[in-house]
This record gives sequence, structure tokens and C-alpha cells, in this order.
Amino acid sequence: QVHFVESGGGLVQPGGSLRLSCVTAGFQFRYSAMSWYRQAPGKERELVADSSSSDSTVKYLESVEGRFTITRDNNKSTLYLQMDNLKPQDTAVYYCNLRGGTLPWGQGTQVTVAS
Repeated sequence: QVHFVESGGGLVQPGGSLRLSCVTAGFQFRYSAMSWYRQAPGKERELVADSSSSDSTVKYLESVEGRFTITRDNNKSTLYLQMDNLKPQDTAVYYCNLRGGTLPWGQGTQVTVAS
């Protein structure tokens, strides 16, 4: 059964860092392009970062470029998002999914950036 389990969120001060993890199951992770998404209160879900199956090609939302890094461990079927220099506008629930968000969503992990 397909599932995503996101973790690693929390409350952090502006300028701080967090590392999110997404453990996956139920599909061939190593052959799948994967993405991180986020949804802030009252806003639509948006694409934050995207990784090709081999991690050779990555793309970022312009506002997180240079601060966030998407990586993956294909042996563990796990996707990561290293978030540095966090800003209040990064506050959202973060989710992982296939590129395009075509599988059922997990619970997400809450990231709150506040002083």
C-alpha cells in the first residue's frame, strides 16, 4: 500500500534549520521523480523542491533557492529536505509525493518559523 510518512518539522526561530524526512512505501521509489510540497494556512499547496529519480536534476521554488536542499536515499526509499535560513514565510505543512502529486497524500509535517 502506498504511503508517505513525513517527519522532522517543528518550531524554529528565523534563521534556523530543520531537516525533513519522508519515508515512503508501496511504489518503486528509486525509479520515481519525487517532490516536496507545502501548504500554508489559507493558501493552495505549492511545489517547493523536485528531484529526478537519480538525484541528478533538482529544481526549487524561487523563494527557497539557495536555502533548501532536496536529497534522497534510494536504498531507504526516503526523501529529505534540508532547510536552512528559515523565514516566517516558510511556515506551512510540508508533504512529499511523486512529481505531480499523483499519489494519496500523507499527513505532512508542520514547520513553524517564529521568534
